[in-house]
Amino acid sequence: MAIIIKNAEIVNNTGITKGDIVMIDGVVAQVGGKAEISPSDQVMEAEGLCAFPGLVDMHVHLRDPGQTHKEDILSGCAAAAAGGVTSLVCMPNTNPAVDSPETVKYIIDQAKATGLHVYPAAAITYGLSGKGCCDYASLRQAGAAAISDDGRPVENDEMLLFALKEGKRLGMPVLCHCEDLMQAAGGKVHEGSASELLGVKGMSSASEYGDIERTIALAESVDAPVHICHVSTKESIEIIRQAKARGVKVTCETAPHYFVYTFEKVLGRDADYRMNPPLREEADRLAVIEGLLDGTIDAIATDHAPHSPEEKDDFVKAPNGVVGMETSLAATLTFMRDKLTLSGIARLMSYNPARIMGIAGGEIKVGAPADLTLVDLSEKWTVDPQKLHGRSKNAVFKGETLTGRVKATYCGGKKVY
Repeated sequence: MAIIIKNAEIVNNTGITKGDIVMIDGVVAQVGGKAEISPSDQVMEAEGLCAFPGLVDMHVHLRDPGQTHKEDILSGCAAAAAGGVTSLVCMPNTNPAVDSPETVKYIIDQAKATGLHVYPAAAITYGLSGKGCCDYASLRQAGAAAISDDGRPVENDEMLLFALKEGKRLGMPVLCHCEDLMQAAGGKVHEGSASELLGVKGMSSASEYGDIERTIALAESVDAPVHICHVSTKESIEIIRQAKARGVKVTCETAPHYFVYTFEKVLGRDADYRMNPPLREEADRLAVIEGLLDGTIDAIATDHAPHSPEEKDDFVKAPNGVVGMETSLAATLTFMRDKLTLSGIARLMSYNPARIMGIAGGEIKVGAPADLTLVDLSEKWTVDPQKLHGRSKNAVFKGETLTGRVKATYCGGKKVY
């Protein structure tokens, strides 16, 4: 029995074709043209819809184990599927941290029920403490796809160098949260107009780009690949642009809120617009857009970071983080459609992240996993946090009217949304 998607606009990073998609046993068997249909086949008419490769979100917090009042693997994956995400990389700052083979296996086992591809990122240091490197080989054997201390930088140069060299040897991408903790300690918003107007401590641009410079220098010294998480400043982007020009194996990501919003969103003292790194200046927002257009920024991820309404209630005391998997594609279509082609969006949200992670997917082609999402590019909808599928409601695009909505998501040839 085949599953056949009829008459879709099929979007890949290399271009767009019109026709049918045939999926058999979880694999794409035909792309384009007219499919032969037998009585046992399942057929979905997709006239007027675009078929994108399933999104690959390479930066997600599922909060499981240990913080399941915020999110768990099932609820997080429900939000992912509703947003067109079929593969996601979950960060290790759980409780306990993902620093043992047992915790890696727990995540993989829990994810089996979701129908999605969930790739655990294991910790670089035990407990994300910066006080000792984990056993990366055993974590890799257990199923970890990458290593990261996301939520914190690896401050010790020797440890980061060891992780970079071992990551290269084992084929495990090293995903770096770059932040000078001394500069940023206690910061709530962008340092400058936002922190002055609100009377709170700020996080400077230098606290991000200074540590990016250090991290790239270390990676360059051992000719190792490195991925920089959630870039938000114009200086960060220029440093990465120059590093790429001289041949450093550096990739990076940003998130939709950094190319849509500036610090002005926090002036109303709503903690749902507080994240780390924070929303910055208009010049930074424009630099993020330029970086996406010229290829300096390789991927759009979400840094999906759920927190309960009670935790987000107090602007100053609230933890940083926003949810975004369910809105990332729609927000990108809404705010970047006049700048990026559909193929460019597929490249940034599917193809490139899959290549960086070294995982299958990111394309709709014969022989590839049957992971795709069907999108109505013209449907307008207003983001209501109470109607989102995740457990937490701290949605950065709440109240926005977006254009473009996921109508169905398939993963491994099975409809998951």
